[in-house]
Amino acid sequence: MRLLQFSDISRYRLTKPYTNDKAIPPYAILSHTWGADGDEVTFHDLTSGNGTHKPGYDKIRFCAAQAKNDGLDYFWIDTCCINKDNKAELSKAINSMFRWYRNAARCYVYLSDVSTAKRTVDSDACVWEGAFRRSKWFTRGWTLQELLAPRVVEFFSRQRKHLGDTYSLREQIHEITSIPEAALQGELLSHFSVNDRLSWIEHRETKREEDKAYSLLGIFGVYMPPIYGEGVGRAFDRLRDEIKKLEECTRDLHLTDPRLDKARIEQTKGGLLEESYHWIFQNPDFLHWRNDPQSRLLWIKGDPGKGKTMLLCGIINELSKSTAKTTLLSYFFSQATDSRINSAAAVLRGLLFMLVSQQPSLISHLRKKHDQTGKALFEDANAWVVLCEIFTDILQDSTLDNVYFFIDALDECVKDLEKLLAFIVQKSSLSPRVKWILTSRNYANIEQGLRLDSSRARLSLELKENAAQVSRAVDAYISHRVEELEQIRHDQPLQLSVREKMQQKANGTFLWVSLVMKELKDVQSWEVVQVLDEVPTELIDVYRRMMEHIKQLKRRNPELCRQILSTVVATHRPLHLQELCVLADLPNQGPNVEEVTTTMVQICGSFLTLRQDYVYVVHQSAKDFLSDEAAISVFPSGAGEVHRDLFLRSVQVMSRNLQRDIYQLRALGYPVEQVQQPKPDPLAALRYSCIYWIDHLCGWISSSSTYDRGILMSRGVVDGFMRTKYLYWLEAISLCTSMSKGVVLMAKLEALTEERAAASSTMGVVQDARRFIMYHKSAIENSPLQAYGALLFSPTRSVIRALFKDEEPRGIIIKPGMQERWNSCLQTLEGHSFSHDSTRLASASASWDRTVKVWDARSGECLQTVDVEEVLYHISFDSSGKYLHTDGGVINISAQSTITPATICAETRTAQHQGIALDATRTWITYNSQNLLRLPSEYRPSCSQVLGNVIAIGVGNGRVWLCEVERSMS
Repeated sequence: MRLLQFSDISRYRLTKPYTNDKAIPPYAILSHTWGADGDEVTFHDLTSGNGTHKPGYDKIRFCAAQAKNDGLDYFWIDTCCINKDNKAELSKAINSMFRWYRNAARCYVYLSDVSTAKRTVDSDACVWEGAFRRSKWFTRGWTLQELLAPRVVEFFSRQRKHLGDTYSLREQIHEITSIPEAALQGELLSHFSVNDRLSWIEHRETKREEDKAYSLLGIFGVYMPPIYGEGVGRAFDRLRDEIKKLEECTRDLHLTDPRLDKARIEQTKGGLLEESYHWIFQNPDFLHWRNDPQSRLLWIKGDPGKGKTMLLCGIINELSKSTAKTTLLSYFFSQATDSRINSAAAVLRGLLFMLVSQQPSLISHLRKKHDQTGKALFEDANAWVVLCEIFTDILQDSTLDNVYFFIDALDECVKDLEKLLAFIVQKSSLSPRVKWILTSRNYANIEQGLRLDSSRARLSLELKENAAQVSRAVDAYISHRVEELEQIRHDQPLQLSVREKMQQKANGTFLWVSLVMKELKDVQSWEVVQVLDEVPTELIDVYRRMMEHIKQLKRRNPELCRQILSTVVATHRPLHLQELCVLADLPNQGPNVEEVTTTMVQICGSFLTLRQDYVYVVHQSAKDFLSDEAAISVFPSGAGEVHRDLFLRSVQVMSRNLQRDIYQLRALGYPVEQVQQPKPDPLAALRYSCIYWIDHLCGWISSSSTYDRGILMSRGVVDGFMRTKYLYWLEAISLCTSMSKGVVLMAKLEALTEERAAASSTMGVVQDARRFIMYHKSAIENSPLQAYGALLFSPTRSVIRALFKDEEPRGIIIKPGMQERWNSCLQTLEGHSFSHDSTRLASASASWDRTVKVWDARSGECLQTVDVEEVLYHISFDSSGKYLHTDGGVINISAQSTITPATICAETRTAQHQGIALDATRTWITYNSQNLLRLPSEYRPSCSQVLGNVIAIGVGNGRVWLCEVERSMS
């Protein structure tokens, strides 16, 4: 980026290009409509000292004068700050433009067709608003991002009079453009749908047709090199393709949305009250952390129930209001009771998800690796290492502005906490633009891991040392909550008495107030004071009282509560009401499952809370109590027996309900991203069981010496399920978007069976099942019903293929037949190909930078780099070794030449075929243009030929195979 700088009173000079955003000084930026060819001042005009007599020079004078008035020494104008003859510079500028406008200190819109001349000599009335609504500026393509990117956009008339800004004129601008006011006032553009954002450009025009697509790059946060001459249709096809890849990467990264977690937590805890957290903003340690660039980490520690989480929510809310539009706030709420969000890797995934949601361009750091490996990038054994590398790259990205990271409940990170603490300490020293706030209980291992010292670079804030402020915050919270007691709303003296008594007993603990309030809401007005007298002041004593209350319930209710509590405590994530009903073996409830289960949950008192039909333990301290002190009541036969029950009930409910095509998708190639959950959802009660049944089997065996050894033996529960339901289970976990978890589960089951039942027939079934899921994971993950198509590409002596022979797609014949057994390769790395003599390796995995590389397979030396114009995923040598077949075209590597844009970037509109064919990516066999079979990597073509209903496919090793589809399939 170059800037214009004042040279003398009437002249300006261009700075040298800034290659690092951090080095760019504050600047103003101009938005305008271009005049006729030859009217605008160009880059070459400025460098040669010409152009001062051009009409466009007035815009330079205006921007310079306005910038000077605003105390800025630098400014930027698109007409003259970009050397458009330099293709690389122009491409980079087009992809950076949104960021440049977003980072500008001021943005001025010069409306040359809006006049503020007075209507008559003796009148002050102006007619500029009508001209403003008709201005050409609102009809141009590039001005869309110039309207949406900056913090504030200021509008000026032809006479340089200030008309207003995007805040004062938001209603008029909304009426002119139909863009929502929220978007005009800084709402994240990623919060608006793709179709909504595309609609904003619909009635705008650009001088070059492709610019209509290129001007949207920043609005979608994608990178795409411009190719002028490709046509607007092809440009939009490429744009949509980049958007799709961004969405896929974001979807695979997503583990939880911390924004929704924050909203749920606030609702569950009765809402966020400003008076309960505002004290922190006068705290000396907090102020030091916020104002001192060298102070980058603040650890807020305190006992359970002291309001750490809600305090953090309040800090996030206040900083989101007071910080600049470009400042990013990324947060994560750990929860020990939910295995999805209680690990170090989950914390980094959540923080990264928040970052890319706010600044989508940062996803390029993820896509470099995700485009090669897919969702496994975030879930396999190396996920922590990869996530650390990605996180570090983003922190070092020059386009990253100030960032605040918030992690709540470090003590609830039960997996790899030490690694997380070490990572935070290391990264907190990288940049003064990055600051961290962490909360947890006051645990010595966390204090030791954070390496607090006297430098005050890393601070701790102990809530106990701020007891007076916390107590006043709790008092304010009590006053707010007492007003919710309907039975005493009109009795002011009683309200005052209740308020005072609660303030005396609360001991500065928010959770105590919340638990007591839940009990008070269910009593009569004359019982309120009596209940308050009975409630103990210590949190642990409150839990004991709640437990005694459950034991004194009538009829079967104590046992039902025990079943519910033991199930909720032992499971790995919060359960849906339908899941809880099955797993806790609650009484048959007919059609009103959720309603009756809700009533049963409420009988358990304040231990549990319900939010959007999911059941949560009210607080980690409550789970600790149930797991430790109350364990004899909750787990009378031990935790192992609860895991046994959860395993057996899971297998039972899956065996009873899983079936082929449970969602009635019908099409074998139906993509998982297009699946809509039917209502009622046949998987609603099964989702947890599908994903965690093997975990509970392992939990049972590891915590009980008396487990039934027959479970893993021939004709046992596991053997029976695998032989009758395995393929339907694969379909289900694909529909649950949990194929990677399925791979992990099968590895666990194989290890467990090998240890405990190696000599049984179950061992053979499990081993073959693991090979099946490893080999076909990608196909089934993308299209659930490929679980059945995968049978056709499995060995003839595969146990799973034999067991589910009747599930093979009818009317499809593969010739020659498959090999008898699985080969030694577990998975195939896509995007790479060896030449037939094995001396060279071609790699499309480096193609994020739009290159294909050819390597010497023996020495590792890069022999050749070929520039391409798009990311490639599939690549193979032809038999001669002179050509590479890719999903973008054929590359001639016999000469040291690059592939031509005409070859690689030929317009790829989806062809419509009748009968059998290959899709455009050559990864699918299609029938009547519908995906039919996804091809394993070694079956993908280097060449193909269709004859009638038969397709012959030649693969890279010279082998040819045939697929015949009967005409009756049409």
